[in-house]
Amino acid sequence: MQQQYSMNDLLVIMQKLRTPETGCPWDLAQTFETIAPYTIEEAYEVEDAIRAGDMTALRDELGDLLLQTVFHARIAEEGGDFSFDDVVTSICEKMIRRHPHVFGDASVEDADTQTAEWERQKEQERQALAIERGEVPSALDGVAGSLPALLRAVKLQKRAARVGFDWPNTVQVLDKVQEECAELLEAYQEPDNQKHIKEEYGDLMFVMANLARHLKLDPEEALRAANSKFERRFKGVESKIAKSGKTMAGSSLEEMDTQWDLVKKEECTTV
Repeated sequence: MQQQYSMNDLLVIMQKLRTPETGCPWDLAQTFETIAPYTIEEAYEVEDAIRAGDMTALRDELGDLLLQTVFHARIAEEGGDFSFDDVVTSICEKMIRRHPHVFGDASVEDADTQTAEWERQKEQERQALAIERGEVPSALDGVAGSLPALLRAVKLQKRAARVGFDWPNTVQVLDKVQEECAELLEAYQEPDNQKHIKEEYGDLMFVMANLARHLKLDPEEALRAANSKFERRFKGVESKIAKSGKTMAGSSLEEMDTQWDLVKKEECTTV
């Protein structure tokens, strides 16, 4: 029978790994900054396991993600900032505070109502924090700068839309897409102006994210699907080229494009 460990066991393990002289040299050398990329990576691996429906992988990846929390908390405790228990207390207080219909006398009708209430409470917390810091509260407060750019664009746009800063309909967003395309083309035709091209390309990406929001699409999911489609079709082209006795490098663009069209046609026929 497999030995079972507790949360306390994990905390003790991390403490030993971070103990000077007798701990692990790699673990001892880490800081918040050096392990932050691993924390982000582990979150993505949790998502991958969920998408694959692999419960064994999900169990393991959740453990890896939990380790990241323990790691950060241990570093903070060594610096006298906070402990793992403080992290637990903080999230417990937050969950109780944001669920007054469960832990208090409030009531909600359905999940949508609860979502709206959750966002209202978060907004109040952000405003209070801004005032405490001597800052003017903004609807955009709290949108993490380290988020992937596409995800952050959507979040910024959603926040702006809550206070009425939004296009009334999708057609206007599509018009803006055309406008940004024209501006990108104009910048591209300018001599030696890479900075302007980059700016206009960024504007186009931003409005495309906004278009996805208006179409009620997840732009990351849409791009992920497009990536998968491209990968599938490209490998199909490689297979056809190989069967013809040639290589991709030894084939012309016209030959590869012909095979691409065949792969697309075969996919449509199969569907």
